[in-house]
Amino acid sequence: MLNPAQQQVLDELGSTDRPRFRDELRHDLRSYLEEEVDEAVAGADEALFLSKHQLGLLHGCEARFVAERSVPFAWTIASARGSVAHKAIELMVTHRHTPTPLDLVERALDRIEDDEFSLGGFLRGLDEGERAELASRANDFVTTFMETFPPLARRWKPVSEYSLRALLCADRLTLRGKVDLSLGYVRNGGEAGKVLIDLKTGQPGHGHLEDLRFYALLETLKMGVPPRLLVNYYLDAGTPRSEAVTEDLLWSAARRVVDGVRLLTDLTGAGARDPRPVAGFNCRWCPINDECAEGRQFLDGSDQDDWRPS
Repeated sequence: MLNPAQQQVLDELGSTDRPRFRDELRHDLRSYLEEEVDEAVAGADEALFLSKHQLGLLHGCEARFVAERSVPFAWTIASARGSVAHKAIELMVTHRHTPTPLDLVERALDRIEDDEFSLGGFLRGLDEGERAELASRANDFVTTFMETFPPLARRWKPVSEYSLRALLCADRLTLRGKVDLSLGYVRNGGEAGKVLIDLKTGQPGHGHLEDLRFYALLETLKMGVPPRLLVNYYLDAGTPRSEAVTEDLLWSAARRVVDGVRLLTDLTGAGARDPRPVAGFNCRWCPINDECAEGRQFLDGSDQDDWRPS
């Protein structure tokens, strides 16, 4: 028996038809991408890599994109929470029983400490109080997911942390992504059946839609069949927001990638132009917010107390 929040999610996941797409779509999208970015990629000093985060920055604040390239990433309890929670959900997906959220979080922490170099090293350096704080934050995430999302039936073929990659232009350009949760599969005859889900906290944003459209493009390049539905699931509100996949959506995502690759090559390598700053709430987490006049002006005049990142 599902509670109302779980039933709402289940209804949303089944709210679209299972369409069929042209067999040539995968080839057409790949040809378009390679033709449009070939000149930019050929002029780059090295192979290029583009993720949803980088693509979002390139289409948002170029100054932050450039700044993050020169500042080594450092884990914090806040940034590690999502990774630990996603690992816990991954363990839940494959677990034969129904452990408590905190049990899953503790097992996730142990697995990450043993198996992952970067985040594992950060976890091994925490004291008992810091580890407990991280476990508490991740437990809140996992508990909310288990309370508001319907139980993941194995017949749905759930995959947590579903990796996607596209190699273009003779492997000189790599597009990559990792979806929080994938449900379903490609049906016989190329019928779209997969649902891609990102788990979010905080306020909905337009960039969340763009991230999932990017994933839909990568899935199409990988499988030859697009997913049928994209879902941002906002844990704080227990609310799914979905978008059916269409061919127009995929072409829009492809054009955004082309523009992003051109921006990437404009801002990196020899002869790079100065980046364009764009102020917004994300300035709060920018490594150069103390020295960026636009960002400082925005932060000094904004009310951030009730706003949280997603």
